[in-house]
Amino acid sequence: MKQSKAEILREYGPFPAGSRVNGITYDGEHVWFASGDKLSALDPTTGEVVDSIDVASHAGTAFDGRYLFQIAEDRIQKIDPKTGEVLSMIPAPGNGGDSGLAWAEGTLWVGQYQARKIHQIDPETGTILRTIESSRFVTGVTWVDGELWHASWDGEESDVRRVDPETEKILERVTMPAGFFVSGLESDGGDQFFCGGGNSGKIRAIRRPK
Repeated sequence: MKQSKAEILREYGPFPAGSRVNGITYDGEHVWFASGDKLSALDPTTGEVVDSIDVASHAGTAFDGRYLFQIAEDRIQKIDPKTGEVLSMIPAPGNGGDSGLAWAEGTLWVGQYQARKIHQIDPETGTILRTIESSRFVTGVTWVDGELWHASWDGEESDVRRVDPETEKILERVTMPAGFFVSGLESDGGDQFFCGGGNSGKIRAIRRPK
């Protein structure tokens, strides 16, 4: 397993929209983050919040290229980012114990925090298609270039790790500095990960290892 320390590229926040960042996603232009009762869009170049949607947002956030998906307690909401309308809802697999959320391969990938699992689910029905076990608490999930990464927050330690989705083996681990915790994870499609900072109310961009 390859190991390295996180290279912090930039910090955003804390934000007035809320004191906590629960989930995070990227639509190719803006970083959307969940803060409990609102989804906000951050311009990663200027660091300014440029839009917001009033909607329950208690955990992970994802974007499928057109719509936002947001965990709200025991359900996952499908949201039109242009209007803020909740278009549909499906049950969340953890029934309230879910954390990270990602879109890949035409499906949603849902992290379950204390269960230490990642579920691939049908975005229309919520049916679980497969489950990947983790050795640590799961707080964020993302896919990039065919690689599955998830964030972990366990006690006073937090890291970002790459997992083989077939064997469930940990291939790479990037440790966060002391006191820096990851509550949501999203790739920018290139050499950066956006990391939700939990109770700090911040978002941090870290370099994706090559």
